[in-house]
Amino acid sequence: MKEHHFKIQKKCSTTKARLGSLKTAHGEIATPFFMPVGTHATVKGMCSDDLEQIGSQIVLSNTYHLYLRPGLDVIQASGGLHGFMNWKRPILTDSGGYQVFSLAKLRKITDEGVRFRSHLDGSAHLFTPEKVMDIQKVLGSDLMMPLDVCAPYPCSRKEAERSVEKTTSWARRTLEYYRKNQQEHQILFGIVQGSVYDDLRKRSAEEITGVGFDAYAIGGVSVGEPVEEMFKAIECVEPFLPDKKPRYVMGIGMPDQIVKAVSCGIDMFDTCIPTRYGRHGSAFSRKGRFIITNMKYSADQKPVDEGCGCFVCKRYSRAYIRHLLRSSEILGLRLLSYHNVYFYIKLMQDIRHALAEDCFKDFMTNFLNEYYAQMT
Repeated sequence: MKEHHFKIQKKCSTTKARLGSLKTAHGEIATPFFMPVGTHATVKGMCSDDLEQIGSQIVLSNTYHLYLRPGLDVIQASGGLHGFMNWKRPILTDSGGYQVFSLAKLRKITDEGVRFRSHLDGSAHLFTPEKVMDIQKVLGSDLMMPLDVCAPYPCSRKEAERSVEKTTSWARRTLEYYRKNQQEHQILFGIVQGSVYDDLRKRSAEEITGVGFDAYAIGGVSVGEPVEEMFKAIECVEPFLPDKKPRYVMGIGMPDQIVKAVSCGIDMFDTCIPTRYGRHGSAFSRKGRFIITNMKYSADQKPVDEGCGCFVCKRYSRAYIRHLLRSSEILGLRLLSYHNVYFYIKLMQDIRHALAEDCFKDFMTNFLNEYYAQMT
């Protein structure tokens, strides 16, 4: 990545938090930022207009799922993923590696890549580092993840070490192929692995940064490990990541985790939590997460979050949304998902504002105190 693609505009004087911007082919993104997850080329229950209204700067989609369905021919005929899903802003596509590796009985890892059978119809496929780049070239995403090996939790040291070795080997192949074949506008990340083993995390960080990517991600977190282990991995890896390149922690997480990770110097986040929890009746607010399907909200005429400015909170009561969810009405899932994604996007806006005003540490303290105080 040319240095002008990512700029740090300000650093917090009391934490490692940074305010910046990331320039992509489909627009400039203010950092730190959150990416709603659109696995199948859609953020569940939401359309592109919803996401634009909310202020989402970017969405994340999934290489594995889109490769299998609808298939690359369909997406290519639409002019790439942006045209297919009618989204004009940036897109990050992951490699699909995590999904492949979760198919424990349907895949085999070799030096060449990963052979697996589709969870849809059992058909046989091979993902190599090079093929994953070819797929993402067709998708036309702005930010791309390479094929890596995500060690599960828990795992033995030997298994974690194999994960590091394979991830580094594939990273080198990926970058060599990318330089020869990819379009210049696509930004490529390197991924650090190592599970819960500090020395393996450091080794992976040194090896991956030594390869020389445009940006860097911390992988193998939010895979079932305790939150303490997650932050231990972040704090272990962060000092090895180049200061002038974007830093991405994959798959986290809860609002309090994101705020804390920003203080550790992380710029990018994604999680399906806002929509997944929304579909199951959980709403997020500054006062914590609460389950709106609980009986005590059956006649509650207050909005989901009295301090929220989204259209859901302006127009509908907790009682009404609870009724929709209890009645299995699709609208209930949509309204609560919309509110939750709005909450996450607004949280990131507030974080950036606090960084710009040199008051992030106070913001973090106040947010966490309020968030933890009344959780039910």
